[in-house]
Amino acid sequence: MKYCKTCILPDTRPGIFLDEDGICSGCHGYYDKTKAIDWHDRALKFEQLISWAKKQSTTYDCIIPVSGGKDSWYQVIKAKEADLKVLCVTWKTPGRTNIGQKNLDALVAKLNVDHIDFTIDPEVEKKFMIASFERKGATGIPMHMAIFSIPMRLANQFKIPLVIWGENPQLEYGGNKKERLANNLNLEWISRHGVTNCTSLNDWIGQQGLTSSELEAYRLPTKEQLNLFNPRSVFLGSFFEWNSWDNAELAKQHGFKSNPIYLKTGMWHFADVDCHFISIHHFLKWFKFGITRSFDNLSLEIRQGFINRDTAKKKLTELGLQQPYEDIEKFCEFTGKTQKWFWDVAESHRNKGIWKLVDGIWKIPDFLIEDWKW
Repeated sequence: MKYCKTCILPDTRPGIFLDEDGICSGCHGYYDKTKAIDWHDRALKFEQLISWAKKQSTTYDCIIPVSGGKDSWYQVIKAKEADLKVLCVTWKTPGRTNIGQKNLDALVAKLNVDHIDFTIDPEVEKKFMIASFERKGATGIPMHMAIFSIPMRLANQFKIPLVIWGENPQLEYGGNKKERLANNLNLEWISRHGVTNCTSLNDWIGQQGLTSSELEAYRLPTKEQLNLFNPRSVFLGSFFEWNSWDNAELAKQHGFKSNPIYLKTGMWHFADVDCHFISIHHFLKWFKFGITRSFDNLSLEIRQGFINRDTAKKKLTELGLQQPYEDIEKFCEFTGKTQKWFWDVAESHRNKGIWKLVDGIWKIPDFLIEDWKW
């Protein structure tokens, strides 16, 4: 593992590439945001996009996929400021938290939007999550397939011309320059970056007895369907400079509540509060990539100038592994599996390319933190 010389992300994180000077693509993305991108010009392009959508629409102007989190609030607020008629769409996670439900209800009521809360058959979700975890060491594949497929299908079927997503992950967390500067979230992007571990829906037919019919909710619109009506699908973060702290503050002013009790994962009380299972998605990166959610959070804080690299390393040492025991218990209850099963499966996906067994203990040679004992 090699680490960025500016932030603390390693080259094992998907999308992270180090240049000849040891600077990662995530840090280059921050340079793009603050130095290279003409945000005034991007805002004008957004106005043109809004004008186009209004001319195309016959019912709703746009769909906004929402979870109830801070970024959802920001997306809806920006759309309402542009006088768009918004339809909010949510994939209802089977692990939705109480605060997540309250935030989602408040978003609908206080921002005055129509809303579809889409629930998939829990038995299908259970089988899909078991299959994705056992096969790929990832609990989040069903989540990400649903998050992308449901809004895209509805936009296509209802003939809604625009889908407005949040941040451009390649600009925020790392990707090549072409991807960082792009603004379209289309089928090609989803197939490459939709966090599905290089799988498509057809790869899961037959797993845990799942049928094509049962997986219908996870199916993206076909090219034939898009030839008949193809909505524009864009990142809001490609038109306006994305800032998680500003998003959270704006959301709070309108009614969003953060989690004051404890941190499930990472170090931000305003993030990852909607779902009990999202902490597991982040935790499993430890086995596969040798990172925790805090690597991402702290690297963003370094780029923003809130802390320096040495302070980030000290904070990382204090936070440790942050194993989400309560959420793992909830996940096992939902899937009907034992916690031994969970840990056995997680262990089976440990990346032997970065982990080495030393005196019976798994270690990462040349890990960022010296003498770590996680």
